[in-house]
Amino acid sequence: MNLNDYRQLTLSRRDNGVLLITIDRPEKYNAADEEMHAELAAIWRDVSSDKETRVAVITGAGRAFSAGGDLAMVERMAGDYDRVSHMLGEMSDLVYNMINCDKPIVSAINGVAVGAGAVAALLADIAIVAEDARIGDGHVKLGVAAGDHAAIIWPLLAGMAKAKYYLMTGEMITGVDAERIGLVAKALPREQVLDEALRIADGLAAGAQQAIRLTKRSLNNWLRQAGPVFDQSAAYEMLTFLGPDVVEGYTALREKRAPRFPSAES
Repeated sequence: MNLNDYRQLTLSRRDNGVLLITIDRPEKYNAADEEMHAELAAIWRDVSSDKETRVAVITGAGRAFSAGGDLAMVERMAGDYDRVSHMLGEMSDLVYNMINCDKPIVSAINGVAVGAGAVAALLADIAIVAEDARIGDGHVKLGVAAGDHAAIIWPLLAGMAKAKYYLMTGEMITGVDAERIGLVAKALPREQVLDEALRIADGLAAGAQQAIRLTKRSLNNWLRQAGPVFDQSAAYEMLTFLGPDVVEGYTALREKRAPRFPSAES
């Protein structure tokens, strides 16, 4: 893997085969535009095939992990069939490339994680979160169906009742509560999150590699069985990007007001 192939992900090799991946757009709270989304989808294939990497750790630069999709990207996608079709394929690549990556992935969720950021945060094999971080899936508040990763992983981690509550309301959850309901493995003070993720990664990198990787592969069959659920949710998200509600959703965000969705007024 060429560490310089990525522009919005900063890659650094650490001892023992640990690769640190930093989502690096801090001036935008690491929000994902088209370039970053493509890089987040592609990196896991490289991790899986890279002989020097045993474990990957992903975190965010600055105070955020990733504040979701860049609003300008959302505006460009709305009503654009070609962009929406491309994003559907790339979204699938992001989810399935993480699931199928042979190497363990640890997320150090140092701040807010929404949208594509929440995909990388919660589809990691082990997720460590800051107690004061906030995690959420705000698709419905934007006027689109919860696609990305949510339908495939939230019910498995937190149960159907909690998944329905958070995905249908779009409410955020703190790191403390995310640990309480089983959405993440551990919640710690913010300053301890990356150190703990790296400690876990070092332990995995020093362990029996085939045993660890095959254990991951077996456990991820639960996610592969749920593949049709994800495929449908992703298609529904992209379908709703072609409707009128998303236009009102991003306009309301721009104007910092509550949305008035056309579908709720007819």
